[in-house]
Amino acid sequence: MDLELSGKTALVTGASAGIGRGIARMLAAEGVRLAVTARRRDRLQALEQDAGVKLVIIDCDFTQADAPQRIAQAALAGLGAVDILVNNAGGSRAFKLDSSEAQWEEALTLNFTRQRQLTHALLQQMIARNWGRIINITGKSEPEGINGAFAAKAAMHAWAKGLSLEVGKHGITVNSIPPGRIHSEQILRNYTPEYRQWQAEHEIPVRRYGEPEDIANLVCFLASPRASYITGAVIPVDGGLRRYQF
Repeated sequence: MDLELSGKTALVTGASAGIGRGIARMLAAEGVRLAVTARRRDRLQALEQDAGVKLVIIDCDFTQADAPQRIAQAALAGLGAVDILVNNAGGSRAFKLDSSEAQWEEALTLNFTRQRQLTHALLQQMIARNWGRIINITGKSEPEGINGAFAAKAAMHAWAKGLSLEVGKHGITVNSIPPGRIHSEQILRNYTPEYRQWQAEHEIPVRRYGEPEDIANLVCFLASPRASYITGAVIPVDGGLRRYQF
């Protein structure tokens, strides 16, 4: 299927590794011109070499207060316009009962506030061209104890749904993808090979952990003109791990 993405432009956050890197590589393969951002410039340069295309590289600490405006300005300067925004930056924040306000603030900033601010920094130029795609890589809704990222991702889902109601008339769609167990640095760091094998065999119906490309396949479709009637949706890519029926 021709996704009609060639010549479109996209900004992918958290693109230096894992899911973000997989998304960036697949969008580039579809002919999308890309701006990518993360803290590790060397990783972004390696991505550029691997993808075999020129990228607009923006190395930036996403938690900094001015990060959304800096990233938006750099992406627009390098690409001319941003048709597709993939909000992928974030990270798990497992907390205890006595976790501090500063810890909660950092978790919510990293996993919700900066994504919202970046989106709004790019929204008007999408509205002006009557076309846009906003795709949020979020997280599952079944908390395993107290985790700042779970709370922030729930906020992302609610915000994205509300935003989709406001911008649909401008040809802009807003969708969220909560990944299941996708191979990444974080997964390899947090879970032993033995646990990953056990979980794949006992809790994931398709009997394997996912790969970044499993997420990227859906991102490319949602980013395309062919997905113009899908908005406000939360679409898990998790091999059937979640247990809710809707």
